[in-house]
Amino acid sequence: MDFFPLWLSLRVSLTATALTLLVGIPVAWALARTRFPGRDLVEALVVFPLVLPPTVLGYYLLVLIGRQGPVGRLLGALGLELAFTWRAAVLAAALGSIALLIKSAQAGMEAVDRRLEQAARTLGRSEWAIFWTVTLPLAWRAVLAGTVLAFCRAMGEFGITLMVAGSIPGRTQTLPLAIYDRVQAGEMAEANVLALIAVGVVALLLLGVSRGVRLRY
Repeated sequence: MDFFPLWLSLRVSLTATALTLLVGIPVAWALARTRFPGRDLVEALVVFPLVLPPTVLGYYLLVLIGRQGPVGRLLGALGLELAFTWRAAVLAAALGSIALLIKSAQAGMEAVDRRLEQAARTLGRSEWAIFWTVTLPLAWRAVLAGTVLAFCRAMGEFGITLMVAGSIPGRTQTLPLAIYDRVQAGEMAEANVLALIAVGVVALLLLGVSRGVRLRY
């Protein structure tokens, strides 16, 4: 058995989840707590990855980061390449999962009592301090749920990854792509082992988070 796809999927999923947290939390806070021109458009763009076919997203992402795309040409001038590398798989996983984090975190932040935040303002706390000491601690369960869902979605990403990273054994072949290739080759025993591993990783993660939340309370 070649377990490279498992290690690559874990690496890609962890990196993609970190990226979604870095980008998604500020977006969720902005949608939950501010009103600005174009807000409806931003909300629509957030849910786009959930409703568009993954191959469509993968195609446009490839147009953007491929060698002839604007980002691809810029990176090429710097001697860097993104398409058909594991970093492209990270980008694909982040794009496919970020909506789950944003919508979950947004719902959690909207449920926080604004009077508590206002009380902190009357005590002279900055918006940054209010976010870290009031909003985020009260919305942490929703943020955690969104993070776990984003990680699991990143682990299962297939269509976008296939378009922008390919299925190169030993380089960009993640766990879902490896399972697909094994089935196509008729190697059902190996496909079954890999599928069971994928189910086990996700199940353990979900059970662990659920137990951790219960212990917290």
